Amino acid sequence: MGSNTISLRLNNDEIKLFKDYANLKGINLSEMVRQAVLEKIEDEIDLNAYIKAKKEFDNDPTTYSMEEAKTLLGL
Repeated sequence: MGSNTISLRLNNDEIKLFKDYANLKGINLSEMVRQAVLEKIEDEIDLNAYIKAKKEFDNDPTTYSMEEAKTLLGL
């Protein structure tokens, strides 16, 4: 898979902060930004999954022990 380039507009303080943080982590600036964006997306996906699961549980709060679950699943 090829790579593409994106641009960010940052002020001097933000550039210094980003570069210092990337250096602290021992990665280049591009990798730091890529990791940060992917983590943000993953966090949002996880939050949405939690919200959906919580709504489902609120609608039907039935829980099962491990043994009950095995029996129900035929395991």
